[in-house]
Amino acid sequence: MAPRRKCAVCGSKTWHKEPTSGIITCSEGHVLLNYRNETHEVTELGAHAVRKRTLKSGRKKKERQSKADPKLYHGERARFHYFQCLQVIFRMQVAALTRLWDLPPEFEMVCRDVWALNLALLPNPPVPEPLLHAQDELADESPSQSGSAVEPSAEAKTSGENVNEHDGDESAHLSDSSSSSSDSESESEDSELEELMRENSETPSDEEDEPGNTPKMKIPRRTARKRRTFGRYDTPASTVSCLVLACWTLRLPVMYRDFTSLIESYDLPYLDPLRLLPESLTRHLRKHTVQALSPHHAPSSLHLHRLTSRLARLMYSTYDIYTPELNAAPILWKSVRALQGTPTLYVLTKSLARLVSIPLTLHRSLAPALVRTKKRDPTFHKQDNAIPEVALVSAAIVVMKMVYGLDGSPRCPQDANDPACALPALANLIDTIRHVGEGPMKNTFTSTAHQRSALDMDDHMIDDYLEFCEKALLPRKDRLPARNITTDYFPLAETAAPSLTDDEAVHPGHSNEPAMNAPSVDWTPDALRPGQDYHIYNTQDILGTVPEHLELVVSRAAQWAGVDDDYVLGVVERFERRVVSWMERVKRKERNARASASE
Repeated sequence: MAPRRKCAVCGSKTWHKEPTSGIITCSEGHVLLNYRNETHEVTELGAHAVRKRTLKSGRKKKERQSKADPKLYHGERARFHYFQCLQVIFRMQVAALTRLWDLPPEFEMVCRDVWALNLALLPNPPVPEPLLHAQDELADESPSQSGSAVEPSAEAKTSGENVNEHDGDESAHLSDSSSSSSDSESESEDSELEELMRENSETPSDEEDEPGNTPKMKIPRRTARKRRTFGRYDTPASTVSCLVLACWTLRLPVMYRDFTSLIESYDLPYLDPLRLLPESLTRHLRKHTVQALSPHHAPSSLHLHRLTSRLARLMYSTYDIYTPELNAAPILWKSVRALQGTPTLYVLTKSLARLVSIPLTLHRSLAPALVRTKKRDPTFHKQDNAIPEVALVSAAIVVMKMVYGLDGSPRCPQDANDPACALPALANLIDTIRHVGEGPMKNTFTSTAHQRSALDMDDHMIDDYLEFCEKALLPRKDRLPARNITTDYFPLAETAAPSLTDDEAVHPGHSNEPAMNAPSVDWTPDALRPGQDYHIYNTQDILGTVPEHLELVVSRAAQWAGVDDDYVLGVVERFERRVVSWMERVKRKERNARASASE
């Protein structure tokens, strides 16, 4: 940068221009002399006006070559390919489920229809592939066509010829002033003083002083939010929800835990499914699509219920397709047996479930609305959208609380005809539930809740674990090499089914569960009876504690249904409050009947 000129009086190098007078002064106020302030006012341009033209080079810019892999799909084409992979996995799941549960061939047809409805009811349905392929081809041809200039139409030519001459002169003047200003700006980079002198010597034209020609401030545009390629309803868990809905359509007594157990044991294709897909599909997957197709764990029961209930609700509201209710009788018996109950507990739970109107549909919109006696009465109960198997096992827990209390204080029946006499004693029942919860379970190494070391396994468990690893880690049989060192020297022989012991052959239903006895009748008048001193525990009380027996029963029910303990406690509390409101209505009717009879 050139050195600045010093003031002849004080020697200062700091200069500034006064906006009103236009003179340049130093920091001390001394005026800079020996320069001229010229004003050029041009009213008319002659026939030989000098104009500065910019010469454009004829060299063509090289197009930027993409370094992306042409085999990988992106955008909507990648999304369509993602749904293709999901559909292949879904077909594998249907075939595996048909083989494992010996389902009829109609199950595949129902699954196909449900899958088509699921794709149609997505917030962003996939676009057909031929249209996308045509768009991709047009996009590839567009760069070659962009170099050719488009000729203007005849109307555009005639409109351009009719432009006013005065406007043309003004545009020429503006172009000249803009070019001269750009030249002066390039020369002003030498020093700050020359910049001030140039600004002082130039006077703005009349056209620039007009308010209409003032440059407008550029408003920054909002950057468009990047759209997610895969949504929350496009996950691989949606295929499992379609399987559940197909089973409900055929009235099969299934639970969400049945599907998660098959997924954890790798009997149902869900975890690491890329090893099962053909190479013609996997070669086009980018890393984000691979991550979306590879879930790390099995979906929870609550997540599956959320997806399935949404799909059932949309099918009913959009296409008027009604999903039938749950086949409740087998599921209710499973829930009773999970708590080591008897047929008497099954009958009592069924009566209570009818009393509190337990939801047996996937969504509350599929169930008939409640009868409204008053205008403010609701049309549905709270927790009507709870998981059906959790609702049934919660009703069984409410019955057990009425019979046993489960609060540390024993309840004894006083009458031999009391249904509590047909139930097992509380001490034996608690021991049996604890024994079942802590005992060895089948395929405990496949569950994330049970972590077991190889040092704790016996020979049979190690054999089962090796079979599980062979099923979960090895690719498909058609992908295995024909011959290698492993298959030659360490062949995987087919393991024979384990033979039954003599005790199992004679008593096939025999188990190691302790025997349970019936409770004894207590005639003491001060003893607590079943149904007395009933406690309702508030699940929103985070500092509260639950009795030990109740906690054990709830934990066993939550483990059986595949949900958290707090979720089961919330459903139990809601059903208990429904029972209390029903009892209040019954008592109110009795009081009104006695009052009317006395009158």
